[in-house]
This record gives sequence, structure tokens and C-alpha cells, in this order.
Amino acid sequence: MLGETSGACTGLILSGGGARAAYQVGVLSVLAELLPPGASNPFPVICGTSAGAINALALATNAQDFGAGVERLQQVWSAFSCDQVYRSDWPGVTAQAWRWIRANLLGVPSSQPTAMLDNAPLRSLLQRTLHFGQIDEALQAGLLRAVSVSAFGYQSAESVSFYQGRERIQPWSRHRRVGVQTRLGLEHLMASSAIPLVFPPVQLNREWFGDGAVRQQAPISPALHLGANRVLVIGVSDNLANQPAGGRRGPRLRAALPPTLAQIGGHLLSSTFVDNLEADIELLERMNKLAGYLPVGSRMNGKGLRQVDVEVISPSEPLDIIAARHRKLLPRSLRAFLRGSGATRASGGSVVSYLLFEADYTRELIALGRRDALAKRDQLQRFLSLPPVHG
Repeated sequence: MLGETSGACTGLILSGGGARAAYQVGVLSVLAELLPPGASNPFPVICGTSAGAINALALATNAQDFGAGVERLQQVWSAFSCDQVYRSDWPGVTAQAWRWIRANLLGVPSSQPTAMLDNAPLRSLLQRTLHFGQIDEALQAGLLRAVSVSAFGYQSAESVSFYQGRERIQPWSRHRRVGVQTRLGLEHLMASSAIPLVFPPVQLNREWFGDGAVRQQAPISPALHLGANRVLVIGVSDNLANQPAGGRRGPRLRAALPPTLAQIGGHLLSSTFVDNLEADIELLERMNKLAGYLPVGSRMNGKGLRQVDVEVISPSEPLDIIAARHRKLLPRSLRAFLRGSGATRASGGSVVSYLLFEADYTRELIALGRRDALAKRDQLQRFLSLPPVHG
């Protein structure tokens, strides 16, 4: 297996972020071009969260031909429309809004969880396009070691990594995060991608689960528990690519109007989807430096800390600004619903960047992902131990 040679086990981590996950597809398309035609999956361990979980399981179900799997992902993301993910017709939006108001503002009891949007179309799309039985086939064929999907338990307040492995893999239990071995299916994906308040939570066994990015304090951790000793992280935040050198603050902003509800909501979403990943990468880099001071024999025998190579690819341009340019593509019903919050203004691009499942926007993110991956082409080849591609 390409990703599991000379004792190395490479993990792929796909973070969450709603429509922002289209960026990952652009990066993956370049990775596919670096591989020989018809090559199998180069990542023994694949971990996904939120919309990244959907991309992760799409790769896992096409592990026998990585390029073909990425091509299928590209076809879906390049032709997306909001009504494939959530009901955007006037009757659907108004009915869902009324249910949300009745349950959360008027206090009318409801046996079903409520949310701002009805994501039943996403469930139908995933049922049609993903064949979960192919994950077990890939595991048995040795094309995968393990694949995981993270979700957040609302009752336990724990980040749960549901994983399916080639063999029995020891579950883990840490503070607020656990690993559970199971057979992955549609409900795990729906739970992992249920953005808080926006999409309804999903019941798995006796607990209700929502978006896996919520309180996911260590996004890289599942890959390490599943055996990876080097990881490729494809993020969906430009913060990872454009942090001020030396930790210095950026330029001071001019005085501005008070923040809108959409701006506040955008920061809350970013704190859910982005900040923990940034902190975990920073912690991993510190641990690697610390591991470097250990005697070589201790590191080789697996005692104490171990060094984990990490490569990060993230947007070189702010996705909220790109989304703001395309904000008028939001369905008219949703624009009317969100107008009061300020989401339909240019300053509300952060919220829109998560909900804008429209082809013009997702294609621009795919193109950006390709550019960023091509800029790191040599680094990716070295990191994945791939032979140079000529031409």
C-alpha cells in the first residue's frame, strides 16, 4: 500500500465546515494526479468530521481506485445546489421555521428535534451515492486500516469518534473524547454533519448527536489512535495559512458598526469548525519538538512521546470573502429568512460560506484547493513518498 511503507502509516484528516469542504476536493484532485493511473487509496487511515466526514467516507467507499473516487466527489461538488442539501423551497423553509419557533420560542412540546433547516435532501443524496458495504470490502482487501467519523454527544458532552477497522482496534477514552468501534453507516454521517441549530441532531443508540466539530478538542487524535504516525490535514480555514509571522497581531481595524447577528454567528461557527484544529496542530508541533529531545532508542521503541510528521494544506484566500461575492446565489427563501441577521450583506459572508451549497461557489473553492495543492506539489510528493510525476 502506498501510504503504509517502511513502517509509515499515513492518515488523512478532513475537517468540517459545511460548503467549505468543497476546497478539500480540489486538494484531493491534485493528490490523485500525483498517483499512478488506477492507484488505490494512499491513506491507510482516513478521518473526517462534519462535511469532511462525507468526503472521508466517499474516499473509503472508493478505496480501490482513489482517482475514480475523487472524480465522483468532484462531479457532486461541482454541480451542487442548496436544494440537494436542505429544503430551500418556500413551503419547506417556512414550515421548518414555524416548527422551530413553536418549539424554541413558544415552548410547544415536540417529539422530534428541531432546527432552522430541514436536511432531508442530504440524507436522500447520501443514500443514493454512497455504498457503505464497500468500506468493509476495502478493509478486508487491505486498502484501508481504519476510517472514522466524529460526532458530538449532546447528553454526554463528549466528542465520539466512530470508527471501522480492518481488525480489532483498542477503543480509547480521554477527557471529553472517546473512540467507539462500529460499522459506519448513513446515520453516523448525518450526525457528524448536523451543524448546531442549523440541522437537526441524530439519534444513535440512546443518545442524540450533532456536528463532530463541536468541542472536538483534539481533531488529529483519532488518526493517531487508529495507527497513523504521519498525517495530512486538509483544513478549510485561511487562518492556518495566513497567521501573522512570529505570533504578531494583524493590523488594527478601523472603527466599525456594531456586529450583526450573522457576524457573531460566523465567529461562533469558526470557533466550532476551525479553532480546535489550529490549536491541535500547534500542540502537535510542540510535542514533536519535545520528542526530538528524547534518546533515539526511546523513540524507536515507542516509549514516551513519539514524533508525528504533519503536513497541512489550507486556503490561501479567505473563504468568507469568496462566499460574500456569491451570496446572492442563496435561495430567495433563505435570503429572506436570514436578511434580518445580516447574513445577506457582505459582512455576513462567514455564515454564508458554510451554507452556500451552490455550484459557482463550490467550483471556486475546488479551483482554490487545486492551486494551493499545486503550490505544495513537491512537498506532498516527499511527504507521501511518491515518485515525481513528469509532464
